[in-house]
Amino acid sequence: MTEIILSLTDIDRIIEMAWEDRTTFEAIESQFGLKEKDVIALMRKEMKHSSFKMWRKRTNGRVTKHEALRSDDVTRFKCDLQRTITHNKISKR
Repeated sequence: MTEIILSLTDIDRIIEMAWEDRTTFEAIESQFGLKEKDVIALMRKEMKHSSFKMWRKRTNGRVTKHEALRSDDVTRFKCDLQRTITHNKISKR
């Protein structure tokens, strides 16, 4: 397997996309070449343990994170109410 080299900007964007409820793992894979297991490994490595656990609890089994499980009426990837995420931190409104 070839190793994918990611810039800090790429890592930050992947974390942002992974936190977004409507961004699928398939969208991350098509943009960055990382499969779901790779995204999970990246999140585990880059986040605090408690933040990683919270993220896994949120995404585990979430229908909107997997294209094949989504309803056909879901046409956007990001919730209108999704908070802005920058530099691995969720900013307050």
